[in-house]
Amino acid sequence: MRTALTIGFAAALLAGSALAAVPGPPRPITPPKSITSPANPAAKPIPVPDLFKIRSGAGAALTPDGKTVVFSANFSGRFNIWKVAVAGGEPVQLAKAEDRQYAPTVSPDGKWVLFTSDVGGNEEYDIFAVPLAGGDVVNLTGTPEVSEQNAVFSPDGKTLAFSRKPKSEPQNNVWVMDMATHAMRALTKEAALDQQWQPVAFTADGRFVIANKADVNQTHASAWKIELATGKAMRLGPVDDKHVFYASAISKDGTKLAISSNLTSAQQQAGVLDLKSGKIKWLAPDPWEQSTEAFSPDGKSILYTVNADGRASLNLYDLATGHHHALSFPPGLDSAQGHDPFTADGRHVLLSHQASNAPSDYWLAPTAPGGKAERVTHLAPDTLDAKALPSSRIVHYASKDGTVISAVMLVPFNLKRDSSAPGVVLPHGGPTGQTVDSFNRTALALASRGYVVIAPNVRGSTGYGKPFQDANIKDLGGGDLVDEVYAAKFLTATGYVNPKKIGITGGSYGGFMTLMAIGKTPEVWAAAVEQYGIINWYAMLEHEDPLLQQYERGLIGDPVKDKAIYDATSPMTYIKKAKAPLLVLQGENDIRVPKGQAEEVVATIKANGGVVDAKYYPQEGHGFAKRENQIDALQRTVDWFEKYLK
Repeated sequence: MRTALTIGFAAALLAGSALAAVPGPPRPITPPKSITSPANPAAKPIPVPDLFKIRSGAGAALTPDGKTVVFSANFSGRFNIWKVAVAGGEPVQLAKAEDRQYAPTVSPDGKWVLFTSDVGGNEEYDIFAVPLAGGDVVNLTGTPEVSEQNAVFSPDGKTLAFSRKPKSEPQNNVWVMDMATHAMRALTKEAALDQQWQPVAFTADGRFVIANKADVNQTHASAWKIELATGKAMRLGPVDDKHVFYASAISKDGTKLAISSNLTSAQQQAGVLDLKSGKIKWLAPDPWEQSTEAFSPDGKSILYTVNADGRASLNLYDLATGHHHALSFPPGLDSAQGHDPFTADGRHVLLSHQASNAPSDYWLAPTAPGGKAERVTHLAPDTLDAKALPSSRIVHYASKDGTVISAVMLVPFNLKRDSSAPGVVLPHGGPTGQTVDSFNRTALALASRGYVVIAPNVRGSTGYGKPFQDANIKDLGGGDLVDEVYAAKFLTATGYVNPKKIGITGGSYGGFMTLMAIGKTPEVWAAAVEQYGIINWYAMLEHEDPLLQQYERGLIGDPVKDKAIYDATSPMTYIKKAKAPLLVLQGENDIRVPKGQAEEVVATIKANGGVVDAKYYPQEGHGFAKRENQIDALQRTVDWFEKYLK
């Protein structure tokens, strides 16, 4: 029997270009009727402000003595730098500002904390320093028209390496700073417009910087060893410009390089390069994406991450025996923190852990199997009851051409299987990105109010192999939109969701996808919320940062030669056909998607008699960093769907 949804969107899908199934890791299709709604008599909607009583983190690092964790968190409503003793106690604020501060790192002598910050979301970053003991903040770089990030200390703390990009240029290069004089100089001088350099480590003697060089679209990458005194660069590993080959750390004796590469697999795998023989030892190959993190202090083990279908686990590999085990945490998202996440004795690793019903916090996890992890921060109140929050599951469905799509799905409590519930599709940003099993406030706010939520990893997503990642190049809003629509179809096939009550919302590329969805497949969607989404690729190419221009050209092509692709990929080509009421949320200081693009969409829909509203946030860039704006944006999103889906 053909459902109303099938009849409604079939014509739009069949009108598109022919699709071919894209390979990925093997995954069983999830029977829609296997999805169930748990009973919970105490379930109730989560007030939006309560979701933001749960603080967020933006990076952490251990001090060399292992006694203190420095971290970025928004306790005050702004992402600022804090410290907390591992032994316990209240966090102490080290730096305070209206602008976001993130990615802290600690000097080898333990006296200084470095962090990165921009102004009003303008993405022109400087590197700052503040004494660990407390004191005045110093701007080390002080370059308003140049962005500096990714700071890495030399072992003696006398030199700092970082990536540096002038506002007018597309390339990131490696620079170094003398910490005594703050004098800066370039180590690399890249000529190719699409190439980016990033430092990852120093050799133990401080004579060389290990750095990665990659094109902006991540189609290929290579690892290099750069002499500090002369800037002479030597390529490490095989000479291959068709694959990615990243370095993450070098052993203290200088003989081994921790690497991640797709040389032997469609998926990036973790390995160790012997710098003397040139041989690579692959750690524990499997169908899922892997990346190395760091060597243990004694050099006998290596920490690596496995991203299995949007759930990331940290694993320890014994280089002598080949034995490996995962650090003990429930399923979710684990991420090593800092350039050296190990304690000095190698017995613990600093990591962040979160899941759909477990907010992010920083932990010290034992490296030995069976040990108990210690929670260092308390970003979530201890009164939070995880059992009262809807939990996620990973589902798999077949798209139009048979391509298997993975998605994170949240099902509300206490639903009846009578096709009456509303549903919402959450496309992710990127497009080179991935929906992971994280603590998602939007998904939780909606699921706790009775919306079945699905967040798919459509073709073009990372984490499912290079062919899958490249499958939407020059087809943005084509095959990947079909995958989004089939996510809506999966919702209705569960028997819970009404096909006439499905909404869509996303930010950045997710905002672009929202606009493409309501324009190209208008009959599928009953309401939409677009957040700082890409609207006009021509205008974006004209006004955006040169690095982003290179990224866009890699995805879509040349605006003259590939004009037909640009037109087919622009939401403005289709937006006049939109029927769903649309809410637009936009930062006024967004360098990626200028405010004028959002205003163009609003004006077009108004001129065509559609329902549209907009909110523009001052001193916000591409995404909202200030808590009051985060609360306001989510509350408006919830209210919009409550009005038009219920």
